[in-house]
Amino acid sequence: MDAAAPAPPASPPLAVHLVTGGGSSPEHALLLRSLAAARVVALDAEWKPRRRGPAVADDPSAAAAATPPPPQFPTVTLLQVACSGDGDGGGAAAAEVFVVDLLAVPLAELREPLRELFERPEVLKLGFRFKQDLVYLSATFAAALGSSAGFEKVEPFLDVTNVYYYLKGHDMQKRLPRETKSLATICEELLGVYLSKELQCSDWSYRPLSEGQIQYAASDAYYLLDIFDLFHQKIRTEGKCLPTNELTSDGHCPQRDAECSSSEDAVCFDDYFTSVVMKYAEKILLTESDTKPRSSRRKEKQKLATNAKCKEKFEGSTEWQGLPPWDPSAGGDGCPKFLCDVMIEGLAKHLRCVGIDAATPSSRKPEPRELLNQTYKERRVLLTRDVKLLKYQYLASNQVYRVKSLLKHDQLAEVIDTFQLKISEDKLMSRCTKCNGRFIQKPLTLDEAIEASKGFQIIPSCLFKRNLEFWKCTDCNQLYWEGTQYHNAVQKFLSVCNISD
Repeated sequence: MDAAAPAPPASPPLAVHLVTGGGSSPEHALLLRSLAAARVVALDAEWKPRRRGPAVADDPSAAAAATPPPPQFPTVTLLQVACSGDGDGGGAAAAEVFVVDLLAVPLAELREPLRELFERPEVLKLGFRFKQDLVYLSATFAAALGSSAGFEKVEPFLDVTNVYYYLKGHDMQKRLPRETKSLATICEELLGVYLSKELQCSDWSYRPLSEGQIQYAASDAYYLLDIFDLFHQKIRTEGKCLPTNELTSDGHCPQRDAECSSSEDAVCFDDYFTSVVMKYAEKILLTESDTKPRSSRRKEKQKLATNAKCKEKFEGSTEWQGLPPWDPSAGGDGCPKFLCDVMIEGLAKHLRCVGIDAATPSSRKPEPRELLNQTYKERRVLLTRDVKLLKYQYLASNQVYRVKSLLKHDQLAEVIDTFQLKISEDKLMSRCTKCNGRFIQKPLTLDEAIEASKGFQIIPSCLFKRNLEFWKCTDCNQLYWEGTQYHNAVQKFLSVCNISD
């Protein structure tokens, strides 16, 4: 027996308005009027599918100059809108269906009406996995009109996937099944309508659109309203929108039936509509992470492999190459200057103790670009244990060095040896370990130190009877004195730096 031939693809049983012009076109004006009057709006979007591009050229800079970088997200080229002004049954039959060509319609004229639609609380928005569509749609408007022109939320929103499982008797208090039905499957099971997906991956950026593309796009939005009608009818029949104590034994509410048959049917619908929204609708809210494209697993693996090669390359190199930026022959002043990242802040304090200018980042979690900019601007060498920073070395030639030792004393000895630093005893303890500032030239007396410390630092009373000199940092005003800790530190650094007494 021959297999039954598949049913022909379904098309919306009403005219489709193709919007290709601005506010002066009749289709555009009708779209705006329909959006303003609608109580239920079904939404969908189409974009050109991305395919894997050609192989990357040997010279990346030449390739970048030849072709501009692709956008972060696909550009939405078509927006489908089905508007129903009557949410109380029969909405699809009285709907207006629009296919909006975003390549032809001025986006500036469409942005505000769409934003108002997305956020109007009295309009229920329908969709099928619409969050991804919203991300791409927001990125499209932001790319054309500026970063603030995107969309942030759609509220209230009803996903037809939830409607499908409700109509199939699924307990909405329980988690939905993992396998998600396609829109074509949902339409076939609930409406008996066959939606062909042959044109789903067609080139939606090519113009003019074929009649098949227009009908396909319109169908995706139109049949969302039909599905909502089934949802509406079942809820109203079962009286789900009313408290249980107001229902009769057969699940109906006589008072509501009387009201709905009266001339005040609009009031009845408002109550019903609110109850539906409260029970089953949700909110789509885009976060900052939604606006950033997610790398595929394959790209992540490639990135890890690249980082591993980078790590192997630079871990194999143990010698500093080239002249440091402070070298007089390189235009420097001869004074060593370092920038220690947050991973080796202890090394920064040790360098300051031996009189070396060692700065730290101004923020706790600086971006690599910030570190490199500070390094280049202040003519420093960036000291780090972060292998990932080494791949940025080309941005600051001979200004990034990876410290290999783990202990602070060993790190200090490594840096002194690598950069051939000259450490003298008179330079020990000559910098503020707190901020890297220098001390004042003349020491303070006890009275001057007490006055300088008021409201800022407490000087132990046991020091008042001792004949000590106090030193103040010129930058942060921190006070220091030559106590037991000072002498112990001097002896320690004399040993580490191999300085003879």
